[in-house]
Amino acid sequence: MAVAYDSWTVLPHGPIEKLAENLWRVEGSLPNMPLKRVLTVARMRDGRLVLHNGIALNDDAMEQIEAWGEPAFLVVPNGYHRLDAKVFKQRYPRITVVAPEGARKAVERVVAVDRTYDDFVGDDTVQLEHARGVKNAEGVMRVRSTDGVTLVFNDLIFNLEHGGGLYGLVFRALGSTGGPRVTRITRLLVIKDKAATRAWLRDLANATDVKRIVVSHGAPIMHDAAGVLREVAERL
Repeated sequence: MAVAYDSWTVLPHGPIEKLAENLWRVEGSLPNMPLKRVLTVARMRDGRLVLHNGIALNDDAMEQIEAWGEPAFLVVPNGYHRLDAKVFKQRYPRITVVAPEGARKAVERVVAVDRTYDDFVGDDTVQLEHARGVKNAEGVMRVRSTDGVTLVFNDLIFNLEHGGGLYGLVFRALGSTGGPRVTRITRLLVIKDKAATRAWLRDLANATDVKRIVVSHGAPIMHDAAGVLREVAERL
C-alpha cells in the first residue's frame, strides 16, 4: 500500500451517512485489502468542518461536503492513516493539518503538521484530546450534537465482525474481529501503559454523555456506547 497518494485517487466508497445534525460518516476502501476505513466530518457552529481521517471521495460526495461547510481542519489521526493527507492539502491549501503529537514525525513525511491535538482550538461542539498510555500517538475526537456526544476513535478501537477467507482468518488470529475491542497489534505496538489507557477509556465512559462511538475500522456503535467503552476497557 502506498504511504501517500500524490494525486486525488478515488477508491470505492459508500454514501454519506448523516449520524447527527453536525456529524457525517463515509466508509471507503483501502487498496489491495478488504479492510475498510472511515472518514468522519464534524461541523462546528461557525460552519467550518473538521475532517477526521481524510478519504478522497468522488465529485458528488465532495461537493456535498463543500456545500455543507468549509473544510478547515484535516485530522490525521496517527502515523499510518496518511494515505490521502497530501492530496487533501493540495485540494484545500488553507486547511489546517492536525495530528497527535506522538505521530507528528511520521505524518510529516507526507504533509506538514500545523497543530497537534493539544494546540487544536475548536469550539464547544468539536474537541480533540490525546489518549493516555500511548505516548500521544493516538487520541479521540469528541463531537457534541443535540442528542449527545459522539466519540470518534481511530485505531485504538476496532469494531469488525468475523469474516471469511484468508483475510478473515488472519484478522481473527490477530484479534481484530469479533466486535468492539482493542486489537492485539494495538496492545503490542501502540499502548505503552495499559492501566493508563484502561483508566482513560473508563473516564470517557463516565464523564461524557456518550451517545455513539465512531471508529476508523468498522461499524459505528449506536447503542449503549458508554457500556461498550467499559467492556472494551475491562478486556484490555
